[in-house]
Amino acid sequence: MRLPNKHQQRTEHTRRKLLDAGLRVFARDGFEAASIEDIATAAGHTRGAFYANFETKEDLFLVLLEEQAMKRVAELHTLLERSKTSQAALKALRGVYLERANDPRWAMLGLEFKLFALRHGKRAKLAAAHRRIRASMNFDAITKFLPARLCEPETREASKVMLEVALSGLILEHAYDPKRISRQQVAVLLGQIFDMFVSPG
Repeated sequence: MRLPNKHQQRTEHTRRKLLDAGLRVFARDGFEAASIEDIATAAGHTRGAFYANFETKEDLFLVLLEEQAMKRVAELHTLLERSKTSQAALKALRGVYLERANDPRWAMLGLEFKLFALRHGKRAKLAAAHRRIRASMNFDAITKFLPARLCEPETREASKVMLEVALSGLILEHAYDPKRISRQQVAVLLGQIFDMFVSPG
């Protein structure tokens, strides 16, 4: 395999800096308030460099989303490979699901991204891109540990939707009013929801 030349290395380095800057700016300002100019400046580049790599900030966000999703799936595969039984695998999955509540950044950004798409008439395009990302992920190693009732694609997808909605909703409610629902309560509820939709029974 040929190694990338210096121009390709510089291009990839610039793209990586823009992605890292995008993540920082999105986390600081929120998705909608973040501007291309702010992202380019934070990366130490110009708007021209941004547009040489991405058409819009939505495109940059989708790349970040895909990277994050692939990273989570890879980590899950590693955990499951260490699991000796289906029970141990489900316990590991449950732990990973609850752990996601400790990093609310992605859940909050995901909600903002969807609201942006709805407000600006981009729902169909961005939802299709989101579906493409989910379809590209290899869940085979995870699926084989799920209860038989979740083997049907439609049932499995509905359960994943419920888990994602519960996670996002509880994270948002805790961030908005931690006196109403504490972090500990969020963890308890997420565990109950996971058991309801995933664990055998």
